[in-house]
Amino acid sequence: MSRMEIEYLGKPEIDALALTNDEILNAIEQGLIAAGQGKTVIEPRMHLTPDPSFDGHFNVLRGYVEPLNYAGVKVVGDFVDNYKHGLPSELALLNLFCPRTGAPKAVIDAAGITDMRTGALTALGAKWLGPKNPKVLGHLGARGTSYWNVRLLDHLFDFEEIRVHSRRPESRNAFAEKLTQDLGKKITVTEDWESCLKSADIMIEATRLNEPTPKFDRSWVKKGSLVIPYGTMSTLPLDFVEGIDKFVMDDLGQMRAGHLGALRPHIDAGLISEENFYAEIGEIAAGLKPGREHEDETILFWHRGMSTGDIALGAAILEKARARGNVQNLLYREDQ
Repeated sequence: MSRMEIEYLGKPEIDALALTNDEILNAIEQGLIAAGQGKTVIEPRMHLTPDPSFDGHFNVLRGYVEPLNYAGVKVVGDFVDNYKHGLPSELALLNLFCPRTGAPKAVIDAAGITDMRTGALTALGAKWLGPKNPKVLGHLGARGTSYWNVRLLDHLFDFEEIRVHSRRPESRNAFAEKLTQDLGKKITVTEDWESCLKSADIMIEATRLNEPTPKFDRSWVKKGSLVIPYGTMSTLPLDFVEGIDKFVMDDLGQMRAGHLGALRPHIDAGLISEENFYAEIGEIAAGLKPGREHEDETILFWHRGMSTGDIALGAAILEKARARGNVQNLLYREDQ
């Protein structure tokens, strides 16, 4: 008789683990190092739009992390109007498999993983690419990933000023209140994009527009700052790429796929190509290339989401849950 079980972790089990900032950052950093060392496989994400009238789509991310001995597939729904139904905009499942046999090993709620690994990638990018002592953070967007952007960035830098903005006043005000409570410092809520971003040392654009709209003015970016735009729909005008000293990507394969993302209009217009990119972030994590080399460098880091980050954080969560006895075992098959 052959019996196979799958380990399962839902949101309650993951919440009970109370992951620390450093646990999240360390897991993602190890995944990035593996990527830089050529020990991962990342397939460009795929999209499924069931019906344009639903104002949402699914992202399917696929990857393999050799040091962890896991292949993984994450399916995440990204539906803008979910707040009207009392739901997060992003809901997801991560499936982990044995890379040698294809046997399913675990199913993990990945809505929180998506938020945490995105925030960790933003923060680690800033660790290697940002100014030495950034004082001001400007953050556009208030969705789930935004919280972890700000929380993990502030964990690394302890900003003197944090500015936030999003389209809906109730959203940005609630976002600021949560950050104030959790970070123990004042958060400035701005009424527009310019007052949020202008002359900030680190500028994050994580908006949720319905279509590409060039709203992020290049003149707001001061010399020596770090810009991290990763909204699904581009907000960057075509002249935004002028005067950028370094372009860094999470994974260059991601810029070859799909029609979405911050720099997609610039690629389509022939203004930027793979040759313009200085490095992938994994190369910097692994020490193969330096990150910021001069204080006056203006750097743009574009990340679209790495499946290997989902796998790395999912594996770390699974390991901690096992140690605490929080894992549910589900019967997958039982052969006579």
